[in-house]
Amino acid sequence: MLAVFKRDLASYFTTPIGYVFMAIFLAVNGGVFSMFTLQAGLDSSVGSYFTAMIFALTVVIPLLTMKSFSEEKKQRTEQLLMTSPISLGGMVFGKFLAAYTVFAGTFLLGCLNFTALYKFSYEDKPNGGVLLGSTVAVLLIGGAFVAIGIFVSSLTENQFIAAIGTIAVMGLFLVVGFFNAYIPVAWLREALSWLSIYSRFGNFTYGIFDFNAILYYASISFVFLFLTVRIYEKRRWA
Repeated sequence: MLAVFKRDLASYFTTPIGYVFMAIFLAVNGGVFSMFTLQAGLDSSVGSYFTAMIFALTVVIPLLTMKSFSEEKKQRTEQLLMTSPISLGGMVFGKFLAAYTVFAGTFLLGCLNFTALYKFSYEDKPNGGVLLGSTVAVLLIGGAFVAIGIFVSSLTENQFIAAIGTIAVMGLFLVVGFFNAYIPVAWLREALSWLSIYSRFGNFTYGIFDFNAILYYASISFVFLFLTVRIYEKRRWA
């Protein structure tokens, strides 16, 4: 696993993709932060900033994950990975960890913006619990999104299709709860609310650590990584 992790992590910075991701992410992060906090004046809302960022993740995270397995297929190096002396679980987790490290590192770098809230904000300083809880939630949601991207990338050798497919799946998990107002069936509304990533995020914007939501986000990551391993198990014995 460690060899795959190091190889993939290095590949993000020996090609433009890592730098492009960081530049786009930090630009979007800075623009959203400024719009919802510094420029909003008395109407500033840290919670709105974090909410906007989780929607922004649906566009920027596919830049990281679209090449994870798609490029291996295109360059015909996939068979080398599957026959290497490493478990399939280690291979998949190594790729996930490399992509997640780039995402998490870039996001935490963007969190330096928070210092501006204490230096330039009004008398009501931002609640530390809100910042910490929301940051943890975004990191967990980012992990779930990276796992989804890794899974979709394993299904195709076309990076563009992998990116579009990842956006579609992540978007579905985010907006599924919004359909509740149009569904008269109670059990179906509850099911959609349970699946919704967005509906579980609200508590964190108030500084409340929702441990059920944390478990849910971690479970999403596990399920999609497990599905990716299963795909390669079938290919190995096909």
